[in-house]
Amino acid sequence: MLTGLATGVVAGFRPIPACADGSLPIGDMHAHHFFVGPKPSLVPLGQNMASGRASLVSLSLIGDMPWIRPGAGGLRQSATPQPGDASKWLEAELARVKSHIAEQGLKIVYTPTDLDRALAGEPHVVLSVEGASFLDDGIAGLKRAHDAGIRHIQLVHYVRNSIGDFQTEASQHGGLTAFGREVIQECNRLGILVDLAHSTASAVRQALEISRVPVVWSHSSVARNNVPRRKSAPLQTRRLAIDEARAIAFKGGVIGLWALRSDVGATVEAYADRLIEMAAWLGDDHVAFGTDMNALSGSPISTYADLRRAVRYMEKRGMDRIQLQKIVIGNYARVLRLAMEAAEHHR
Repeated sequence: MLTGLATGVVAGFRPIPACADGSLPIGDMHAHHFFVGPKPSLVPLGQNMASGRASLVSLSLIGDMPWIRPGAGGLRQSATPQPGDASKWLEAELARVKSHIAEQGLKIVYTPTDLDRALAGEPHVVLSVEGASFLDDGIAGLKRAHDAGIRHIQLVHYVRNSIGDFQTEASQHGGLTAFGREVIQECNRLGILVDLAHSTASAVRQALEISRVPVVWSHSSVARNNVPRRKSAPLQTRRLAIDEARAIAFKGGVIGLWALRSDVGATVEAYADRLIEMAAWLGDDHVAFGTDMNALSGSPISTYADLRRAVRYMEKRGMDRIQLQKIVIGNYARVLRLAMEAAEHHR
């Protein structure tokens, strides 16, 4: 198996201690728990994480949720947030998720030291946002988000914002806007990991030119070629072209594999096989779990117990311990650490 396309960029691999039973802790670059309505997922987050010994889960709050609805070919924008609305929505969602995290006895990743604890098996949550519509209210919102504990931000989702273009609608900006470039620079300064999932190819290319640290594509999969994207084929639209994936990897970044049944297959083993295939294409340093848990109907990965089964299957397939450490949790921890430490060095 390949060891990485960007050996000059990827450095500082840290061996990860095993859990008490000898297993590796699990990380997930993209998962959900809270949606519109008063109740979270049916399975409490702490119970779910414990079922597979997951210790580093990026819990993504959907920043444009009130303004999207199911439509032809997938989710579509149904309304436009008014000034201040997206910021208020995010503030309320943060309060809700933090309350649940505290009730579950879980910790939040704020610093590289917290990452070390997560890698040692202590369950931690990374607060993240999918769709930075709240930044339409101004760049100052990014500092407020960081102060509130957010360490991972996906720039775009399904609602048009002032940052840039996304895959499922026609391009308006040719990639990133001038403000979108400023957002990436400010993320680097503050220590927030930049997530390019849902972004267009032009936005990906521009972001890679701007960011001082590696970025991620937290969830979907990689197409075997660079086939044209069509709105009528939502699965094809959301996949990342192989050249885009390689560009992210070349700059030290990481691609997360979702568990969409129609893409990766109906079984845990099929999901693991696809991840192994992606690692062969991009290198062991550049792939990770990005399950999109609780957002996908009929997914083969619906709990972290399922993801633990995937890890055991990867072991049976002959993946060695170092490869497993990287893919199962180490790669996500590495890029998150680089983002946070870059901010410390910038001060």
